[in-house]
Amino acid sequence: MAHSLSRSRQTGLDRLARRADRLLRALADARLGVALLVVAGLANLLAAARADWRWMLDSPPYLTVVGAILITGVAAVAVRIPPVWREWRWPAPLASGRDVLTADLPLDCELTGAERASMLAALRSAGYRVIEKATLKGWLVAGTRRGWSRFAAIASHLSLVLLVVGGALGTAFAEENRFGLFPGEQSLLAAPRPEATSAVRFDGLDAAFDERGRPLRFDTRVTFIRAGGVVRSQVLQVNDPGSFDGYLVHAWTYGPAVELRVEDLGGRTLFDGWVALGGSATGNRAPFVELPSLGATIGVELANADANLARLIVADGHGVSDTIVLGPGERRRLGPTQVTLRGFAAYVTFLSRRDPGMGILFAGGFLLAGSQAIAFYLPRRRLDLRAVTGRLIVRVRGERFDDARPELQRVSRIVERALSQRDGGG
Repeated sequence: MAHSLSRSRQTGLDRLARRADRLLRALADARLGVALLVVAGLANLLAAARADWRWMLDSPPYLTVVGAILITGVAAVAVRIPPVWREWRWPAPLASGRDVLTADLPLDCELTGAERASMLAALRSAGYRVIEKATLKGWLVAGTRRGWSRFAAIASHLSLVLLVVGGALGTAFAEENRFGLFPGEQSLLAAPRPEATSAVRFDGLDAAFDERGRPLRFDTRVTFIRAGGVVRSQVLQVNDPGSFDGYLVHAWTYGPAVELRVEDLGGRTLFDGWVALGGSATGNRAPFVELPSLGATIGVELANADANLARLIVADGHGVSDTIVLGPGERRRLGPTQVTLRGFAAYVTFLSRRDPGMGILFAGGFLLAGSQAIAFYLPRRRLDLRAVTGRLIVRVRGERFDDARPELQRVSRIVERALSQRDGGG
């Protein structure tokens, strides 16, 4: 009775193991992985093409696809590692196929044990891991060269897992903030919250242009601040962002700004600061000065960039009442106000981004590139030698993308040298 129960339990475990193996192999199917990657790629393309479709990247269906890609990648690695390890450590004879290359070498008599050992040593010196076997059909040698290269192909599956995980972390937890600053102003790198203490101060912009007005240099000087204390200064360039407390800080857009002082006719200061001469790219800095106490608004625009002239327009509830053109250091009356133009400078719109998945993405990218380079430039080679009556059959197989004919010629020469040494010794 106990023996019957034990057999029944063992049969149930075997059945469960077979089902789990079939499920694992189904999940590791390359066609399933490619289909899931295509679906995820299309979703990302649509989200990149239309800003109002970015919600798809946060939706449960997309996250389900990402999770499925993760599972298939892990399953592919789990399924492929055991046979690759066995093939590398214990080479097996080649199965017949169109990709198996064959060469026949004449053999006038049976090989002795010493001659076989010499041939095995020559193959090992050529980089092959070989195993000698005795079969009913005669003497056989199976070998593998660079069998570890197959692990690089497996690593490419793992790299896709890292890329997907990194992308998912970025989608779920990335933080991005845009803000415009005038010289001397500072802003938090993150959205305001009690634990956010990392900030950047805009110190100035050094720009250079050629004779046609094309930009040659945009060097943005900034100072990074933590908890109110200066940490370091840095120069940001167009393709060289700054890095601080896990944030990448880009100088995103540039534009002219003018420093104004506005007083009423009695000398009371109504405004003293910077005005951006641009549109929405100023980081919500409109090119206007609101004067609620006078019921008026002053608009500013660049009148002549070469001469450093700005046009100021004042309007009230009845429309435009006055307009003037000022240069640096000039002071004139504008409607019910006195306006002083102190000088021109620049505003810069900054983009700060913190992505916890970026490191994983880079790791996945490097792993993918490295594994593919190893797999393509150091491909695995397999061989077997069979001694039959009157001849020695040399067979070599390379990867599907690899031309193994030079390797067949190389192995044939190695074997021929070993045979010629025997003939010379005889």
